[in-house]
Parts: sequence; structure tokens; C-alpha cells
Amino acid sequence: MTLRNLGLGSQSMEQSIMGEIHHIIELLEQSVGKTMNPNKLFHNAASNVVCQLLFARKFDYDDEFMTFFVGLFQETSKVINGRWGMIYDAFPMVRNLPLPFQKAFKLFKASHERRLEILAENKKTRVPGKPRHFIDSYLDELDKRGNDGSSFSEDQLCAFILDLHFAGTDTTANTLLTGFLYLMNYPQIQERCQQEIDNVLDGKDEASFEDRHQMPYVQAVIHEIQRRADTVPLSVFHRTTKDTELMGYSIPRGTVVIPNLSSLLKEEGQWKSPLEFNPENFLNEKGEFVKPEAFMPFSAGPRTCLGEGLARMELFLIIVTLLRRFKFVWPEDAGEPDYTMVFGTTQTPKPYYMNVEDRKTVLRQKLP
Repeated sequence: MTLRNLGLGSQSMEQSIMGEIHHIIELLEQSVGKTMNPNKLFHNAASNVVCQLLFARKFDYDDEFMTFFVGLFQETSKVINGRWGMIYDAFPMVRNLPLPFQKAFKLFKASHERRLEILAENKKTRVPGKPRHFIDSYLDELDKRGNDGSSFSEDQLCAFILDLHFAGTDTTANTLLTGFLYLMNYPQIQERCQQEIDNVLDGKDEASFEDRHQMPYVQAVIHEIQRRADTVPLSVFHRTTKDTELMGYSIPRGTVVIPNLSSLLKEEGQWKSPLEFNPENFLNEKGEFVKPEAFMPFSAGPRTCLGEGLARMELFLIIVTLLRRFKFVWPEDAGEPDYTMVFGTTQTPKPYYMNVEDRKTVLRQKLP
């Protein structure tokens, strides 16, 4: 409710996203005709969108705050669910040794100190009852509750800031990186998207989220990108709130439940092409967009991802706006693309480079 009150899913959020997209366009324009590394670009953009909810401010992409937190998200995601994270969990006797997982602890400690600094800065200018962002809203609620024995505390606030910042940055950015990897290597799909975008947006200055209803093919492509990205393969762990019977199995109250989203997104019999990148997975015989029941990248139930609305809006607006303006090409000297995902708390494609072409320039070159 607090996030909705702060504009999540609203037109003001759409304007914030478009403002960030204009900055992405400026950076891509500088790379036209060149080969560039998009690894940090989408992380910086997604981070800035979330920062506007959390702190009501934006950061330059080379700002020390942005550099630190984007680096933190990318590094710790690999460590936590990578082999060193597994070794840490499985063998308690190695936990004090100077092994790579210690880097994650150092980063988290440093990030906690930075969050405390942000909290202290915001307190100086805060006006109780007039929240500017998530931190103010939480502090207002904390004031109302006092010492009521609840989980509300400033330490918990710092934890929430990291959770929301991490989840809102890494998932969207990694999905976009996956998306442009596929679009470059399936140029016929990229071109068909651009044709639909051009037709729908003809005469309009910029896209709006409502335009998605007139773009069934683009919708299908974006959902197929999410399916293939499989960004959070094990979702977020849940716990049963009561004794439960499911398909003949008894699951006691308090049991940790780990949803296997990868299984759903690749299930034989649920998809026309379960193991291939194919937008037809989301189109019916009439070419209309359809969403199969097995499509659950945001998990399901009352504890589904609370940032789903924001993520869907970001993915649509960013992909549509960039495809309208640019053509993305796989570099000739890059070899064969590797679609194998790097496993982590969130999965990401292996680092790659892209060539950026200005579509207006390409069109002029084709004219007689």
C-alpha cells in the first residue's frame, strides 16, 4: 500500500521511467556505430527508478553511491548462490577462513553503513506526517507504533531498503540483458517488433504503458524474454502458515517451501517450444497475445512479487522505446552467442557486447 501511495504503477512512475530511458538513449547515441558493453547500463537505469521510490532522488551513473550498490548486487548475487555460498552452508568449519564468501560479508557490512548514513541524512530534513519517499513513510509508521513489540525498527528499515533496492534492480536489469541478447541474435524477431512499434506509435512522441494492448507481438516477445531469462529460478522461499494437504502429501505448518519456477517455465506440454526462444509460446492461432497458466516469473499467491507492476512497466517502456530508436546487432567478431545463464540469487546472461545502429540513419542509407 505504501509503495502504491508513492506512485508504484501510476502515471507518475511511468514518467519517472521515461525520464530514465531518455538518459539511456543519450548514452546509446554516443555508442552508435561502435561496440559497447551493456553490462552496467540497465542496472544503473533500474537502480535509479527504485531510488526514486526509496529516496526520492536520482544518481549519476558514475556516482560513487550508484557504482558501489550496482557492484554489490552483481557480486553478492554470484557468491550467495554460487559454489562458495554452497560450501559456506554445507561446511560450518570453513566459515572463518579467508575464502571468497568473506567478500560478500564485507560488502554487506559496508552497504549497511551506507544505508545508516542515508537514514541519518533523511532524518535531518524529514517532516513527520508528510512522507516524501519510502524511508519517511516507514519512519511515520514507526512513530505511530512506538515500542509495541512489533518487528518495526530502524534496523529492519535498513534491511528493507536493501531488499527493495536489490530486488528492483537486479531482476529487471538481468531480464533486459537477456532480452537484448536474444533480440540481437534473432534479427527477424527484432525487426517484426519494430514494425509493430512503428505502426502503433506513428505520430506519437513516446510510448505509454497503455500501448501494450495494441502490441500483441511485442507483448509476446517480452513475455518470452522473461520465460527464457528465468531470472529468479527458485523464487523467494515461502513457509506454510498451517498444516496443508497437497496432492496426497502432508505438509506441516512452518515447512519451508521452495517454488521451482524453472520447472514451470520449461514444462513439457505447457509450451509450444519449451526449450527454444519462440514468441509463439504467447500467441494464439489468430496472433493474439495469450498468457499460459504456467507463466509465473513473479511467483504466485498472496506473497507474489510486490514489484511486478513496476517491472512489467519498465520492461515494456524500455524495450519499446529503444527498439523504436535503435537497431541492436551482434558483433561480427563476437563468435557464437552463449545463452547459458550464470546462476545466482538472480540469473544473468554471460557478459556480452553489442553494436548499436541509429534506425533513422539505417533507413536513410536504404533509400535510393
